[in-house]
Amino acid sequence: MTAYGEHWYDEDAGPLVRPYALTHGRTRATALGLDLVTLVVSVPTYGDVSMLPPEAALILDLCVRPLSVVELSARLRLPVVVVKVLLGDLIDSGLVLMSEPADTSFDYDSDILQAVLDGLRSL
Repeated sequence: MTAYGEHWYDEDAGPLVRPYALTHGRTRATALGLDLVTLVVSVPTYGDVSMLPPEAALILDLCVRPLSVVELSARLRLPVVVVKVLLGDLIDSGLVLMSEPADTSFDYDSDILQAVLDGLRSL
């Protein structure tokens, strides 16, 4: 039993709601292609977003400028899986847009990479 005004939890304990409760037990995002480096940005809305869960509203506030999924996860202090599910819901409702990272599938020059590796080893 706690005295009046005494906190019964520790600030370092983290959120009191389990992550699966935030996603209603879902573990997969509905939006395909969401990975750690996918950039997301909120769409300016002029409607009522008060019906959104607090975490979804916070995502909209944080994503005024583009953020990666992993950075958003770190700022929310939520697992990436939970953030992906919440983002999937927001993408489906048209409140968030996602952008694939730039294509980096180009050929590497193995001679340059070997020279860099030799240089690092000589340090």
